[in-house]
Amino acid sequence: MKYVLILGDGMADYPIEELGGRTPLEAASTPFLDMLAEKSEQGLAKTVPDGMKPGSDTANLSVMGYDPEKYYSGRSPLEALSIGVPMEDDDIALRCNIVMLSEEENIPYEARVIVDHSGGELTQEEAAELVNILKREFDSEEFQLWLGTSYRHCMIWKHGTVEELAAPHDHLDEICGPYLPKDPKFRSMMERSFEILKDHPINVRRRAEGKNTANSMWFWGAGTKPMLSDFYEKTGKRGAMISAVDLLKGLAVGCGMKVCDVEGATGLLDSNFEGKVDAAVNALLEEGCDFAYIHLEAPDEMGHAGSIGKKIRAIEILDQRVARPVYERLKAAGEDMKILVLPDHPTPIAVRTHTGDPVPFLLYDSTDEKTGGLPYSEKNAGETGLYLNHGYELIDRLFG
Repeated sequence: MKYVLILGDGMADYPIEELGGRTPLEAASTPFLDMLAEKSEQGLAKTVPDGMKPGSDTANLSVMGYDPEKYYSGRSPLEALSIGVPMEDDDIALRCNIVMLSEEENIPYEARVIVDHSGGELTQEEAAELVNILKREFDSEEFQLWLGTSYRHCMIWKHGTVEELAAPHDHLDEICGPYLPKDPKFRSMMERSFEILKDHPINVRRRAEGKNTANSMWFWGAGTKPMLSDFYEKTGKRGAMISAVDLLKGLAVGCGMKVCDVEGATGLLDSNFEGKVDAAVNALLEEGCDFAYIHLEAPDEMGHAGSIGKKIRAIEILDQRVARPVYERLKAAGEDMKILVLPDHPTPIAVRTHTGDPVPFLLYDSTDEKTGGLPYSEKNAGETGLYLNHGYELIDRLFG
């Protein structure tokens, strides 16, 4: 038996008036998922415990079978694992986004608006050049900036303390002042970074091309070194992670799963989805893995962007370019399989950030095909009456 988990980050949503009261998942053309859903069980799972902030960190921990209330120590430390950042037990890791703040003349930094949490979807080449400039300015014995992926980077604060910091994607189109760090060191670095980056040639060019700029550091997601139990010892399954996102790769590193690096995997609509499928199938059929976790970031990014059409497109890509070929290739190889499809959390268009609502899942078992199931959607999953109050129980349901 081979096990596949296909996660559409932020895929769930609320009904949208422009879609006739449907969600993007209901409006998308998903013939394969709907076919699979007819033969699967559907239900809802609560992946973010009450009292915890909804995010891909807590939610994916839950989906992987780790109780966030027990294992969560902060988002950025998980990303640091992926990057290969060495951490001592009393070091603090912080996510450092390269964001876009509004660029009005002659206003203070704290009066600027958070325009784009992703700095206009920086390319990796652009990100490397900007981060290198920031490293020369800010690296010291106390602070070290590490290059991550696109707009997502990591700052290590040696022997620091955890401070609650606001995520930029939670406050898009808002004035940044109320959400700036209380620690003057971090605030000073952010203000200085704006002066360094706003007129950098990369941003001059992006501005001329009508693109959003990447003009400021933004710190959030602080935490301490994570301590995850080994996935194989926990489940008896050898797992592989396929993702463009450092957070998911870090989760895999932390629990001893194989990390499959896919060239051209961006986390956006232009990602190398075929490469992700190849990596997952090869891990299962050629590299001795029992379980492949295929993470797709694009629905979440499109939810943050507030783009209904692009979020629908991201869901359709999951259906046609990921879920279908994985199923077909495992079937052609004669493998029995179980496939779990779900979001980690909703990222509704209406709010453009994460919520802690329960998420719809479908679980297909080629050795126990159901009949009469309804198309995969938030509503239909809710109407089955199957509800898991602890999302970390899903992995046992998959492997059980």
